[in-house]
Amino acid sequence: MDLHLEGKTALVTGASRGIGLAVARALTAEGVRVAGAARTITPELAEVAQTAIAADLSTPEGAASAVGTALAEFGGLDILVNNVGAGDLDHMGLGGFLDSDDSQWHHLLNLNLFSAVWTSKAALPSLIERRGAIVNLGSVNARFPSTGPVGYSEAKAALVAFGKRLSEEFGPQGVRVNTVSPGPVGTGLWRDPDGFGAQVAAANGAPHADFLTAMPATFGITSGRISEPEEVAALIAFLASPAAGNITGTEIIADGGIIKTT
Repeated sequence: MDLHLEGKTALVTGASRGIGLAVARALTAEGVRVAGAARTITPELAEVAQTAIAADLSTPEGAASAVGTALAEFGGLDILVNNVGAGDLDHMGLGGFLDSDDSQWHHLLNLNLFSAVWTSKAALPSLIERRGAIVNLGSVNARFPSTGPVGYSEAKAALVAFGKRLSEEFGPQGVRVNTVSPGPVGTGLWRDPDGFGAQVAAANGAPHADFLTAMPATFGITSGRISEPEEVAALIAFLASPAAGNITGTEIIADGGIIKTT
């Protein structure tokens, strides 16, 4: 399927690994000139992106700098993918609300919500001019606020609402805004031996390998497996493209069937 993306420009945040890197690869394969922003530039990002931007997207200065660099490189933006999220392990405690300090809330909200606010504000003038698209990366955790680190589900729920706000305000000006909310995805967050998945496994007294094997059943995934980054990236590329020209203001769940309600 031709997504009609040849020659378009895009900024992908959190592009050094995982879903963000998969999105950068998917868009590049469609002929998009991609700027990938991340706190650390990995060799994989440097290889796939036309421009790799080192920026701390959890700060307003870093987010504005990333957009400014992409605009200077390309002369304008057609696509913004607000993918950066999750958080550093030392800010992803597994305790309850009373165990979580303000620094955890600030870190998770800045990275998972405000980074998208800041980049969108900086990119929208160009996106309006080019009648472009924004795709935000949400999470099914927004619907399960009692699971995961305190502050993460709340940030993702707010991100979904933020995307809807933008779609309503800027849709009449030709800018489409959508959110993709995956369930667990096979990135380093879950699979790395020192990642969040290993932390959860240890907290439950289970070997990491056994935890990964049990994840589909534990999470109630109908398909029997977690998603892969490339699958989420393909959906994001479609939503960013003219092929999805009348899809806006939506949240698309890509969770393998975790959510059982209509």
